[in-house]
Amino acid sequence: MEVQQQVAIPVNGTERVVGDLAVPANALGVVVFAHGSGSSRHSPRNRDVAGALVERGLATLLMDLLTEREDADDRRTGRLRFDIGRLAPRLRLATSEVLANPTTAALPVDYFGASTGAAAALLAASRDDRVRAVVSRGGRPDLAGNALPVVRAPTLLVVGGEDPVVLDLNRQAFDAMGCERDLVVVPGATHLFEEPGALEQVAAAAGDWFARHLAASRPGPT
Repeated sequence: MEVQQQVAIPVNGTERVVGDLAVPANALGVVVFAHGSGSSRHSPRNRDVAGALVERGLATLLMDLLTEREDADDRRTGRLRFDIGRLAPRLRLATSEVLANPTTAALPVDYFGASTGAAAALLAASRDDRVRAVVSRGGRPDLAGNALPVVRAPTLLVVGGEDPVVLDLNRQAFDAMGCERDLVVVPGATHLFEEPGALEQVAAAAGDWFARHLAASRPGPT
């Protein structure tokens, strides 16, 4: 039986960011999602991926990293979606939230970031050993800057083959990183993976990556 909850994390004093938590029975881990520029936790693409991960036994937390006031400002100006230094600490707050939640407290934590959310995920992971693995979908890992060589969590970069600028940025980020990493190019896919079957390939690659590293993190027999 799947448990669904809404979580609210205080930021900026009286404001809060909100997330939707889904926990399948006997969950193996929890994946915290960081959405991309101009999107929200209601992103249909991230929700499709999250649904596929839940089917594979992973809990998911789809987070808004901006407050309602900040989101309204960002929709006017487009400036806060690139404020990686603001977004990454909120992912770390979300990590603390799931590790304090009775339904997910014992679970290892992974990150899934899209677009600018991928940079926030990598910056947060570079400062938090609680993160076991990271997946980026059509991400801007380059925006994590000097944090890239510091990331220790195994990282999968998934990019559309018809997204040449972002693909080049991901190749540069791949070269800058020193952790275990892989770059998967989905043939024929553009930035939003809207082509038939493209998003399913993202979900499958992400599920395999998380499952592999969750298995590697389990203690062996004694």
